[in-house]
Amino acid sequence: MKKEKYASIRKGLLQWFQLHQRKLPWRRNHLPYEIWISEIMLQQTQVKTVLPYYERWMARFPDIASVAEATEEELLKYWEGMGYYSRVRNIHKTAHIVMTDHGGEFPREHGAVLKLPGIGPYTAGAVMSLAFNEDFPLVDGNVERVFARLFDIDSPVKEKENQKLIWKTAKELIPSGMARDFNQALMELGALICLPRTPLCGDCPVSGSCESRRAGIVDQRPVAGKRKSLQPIQVAIGLLLRDGKIFIQKRPPHGLMPHLWEFPGGKIQENETPEAALVREFREELDLDICGLNKIALIRHNYTSFKVTLHAYFCTLVSPHQEPVLRTAVDGRWVTPDQLQDYAFPAANRKLIRML
Repeated sequence: MKKEKYASIRKGLLQWFQLHQRKLPWRRNHLPYEIWISEIMLQQTQVKTVLPYYERWMARFPDIASVAEATEEELLKYWEGMGYYSRVRNIHKTAHIVMTDHGGEFPREHGAVLKLPGIGPYTAGAVMSLAFNEDFPLVDGNVERVFARLFDIDSPVKEKENQKLIWKTAKELIPSGMARDFNQALMELGALICLPRTPLCGDCPVSGSCESRRAGIVDQRPVAGKRKSLQPIQVAIGLLLRDGKIFIQKRPPHGLMPHLWEFPGGKIQENETPEAALVREFREELDLDICGLNKIALIRHNYTSFKVTLHAYFCTLVSPHQEPVLRTAVDGRWVTPDQLQDYAFPAANRKLIRML
């Protein structure tokens, strides 16, 4: 029965995919470089969000050599808004390794791909199956949801034993020599039909094999895991003005959002007003005394593990002849408002720039 069920799933999925697959830019030529970049971008990000970033990236960095030759700052700027900036740094490291150790050609061996910075089993499986059509499984959030419903997995899919089962099943299901189409079909089914909240079971090509549909519990699969609560953080930042320019500083290479530019400021301490926090932070970080605080915005933004409430102010120097002394930042510059577009900022800072 298992053999018959797998055969039915393969046939239904592949036939459906041939008729309904989306025309996505990384599917035109199935080049390993394009597959790699698209899969890194697509981690925890929807296709519709990724598309403009992907097209802009490829227009500027059409191959691995162009990535290796670029500066980290330029790569960060083209990645700005995607978040998870460690990814772009790993892309830069990988590009250098591919150029120096693999003659500029993306390696075709699974073990060699897994050794590259920022590439784990998922991305390695994507490159091997989608670029080289090798029989390697590929499991993303869409595939986890499809399998949770198809095979009625009655506990959270992220649990260790369920992950083993899903990856094992994904490998067993691959029709030999057809990994590219089959893996894409699985992900496409989750993206277009087996939706998180409103699955379109009537349009599903494998609904006849779906155990949770047969039991009438599709809406109860996948079982939700424990949701991690976001830590709230109150932050005050200042747009320091002098002679028509604004001071920005560059974050250090370690810690949160390394090497991104930002407006100076920091966390508001308990029983401290935003204004008092900003004055204190400018003294501690830059040895500057500021005045003329004028609140311009209150911005809220959620990151992976915390949610920020950003209190933003215009401010000026008490003494116009003071110069910043960098104590935590690694660089600082006075820039015109138009020049802010040339630097990569954290998402909450970028929201403020768009408002300005």
